[in-house]
Amino acid sequence: MAKALAYQNKSVSMPRAMIEDVRSRVGGREFSSYVATAVARQLQRDALDDVIASMEAKHGLVDEQAVAQIAARVEL
Repeated sequence: MAKALAYQNKSVSMPRAMIEDVRSRVGGREFSSYVATAVARQLQRDALDDVIASMEAKHGLVDEQAVAQIAARVEL
């Protein structure tokens, strides 16, 4: 059985236009969920950046052409 997540309220300042864009997508009731999902995605990217930095420290820089090819496949 999945463990329930504990939630805590936190005040966050954001540009007004960004808030309006989020509300237009999800309405007021799902705003926190949308922001939490975005933060989770950013934390995953940060963790990936950490892995890349660690690998580069061990093995040298990544081939930029290989990075460009991979980026082209994952960009929308």
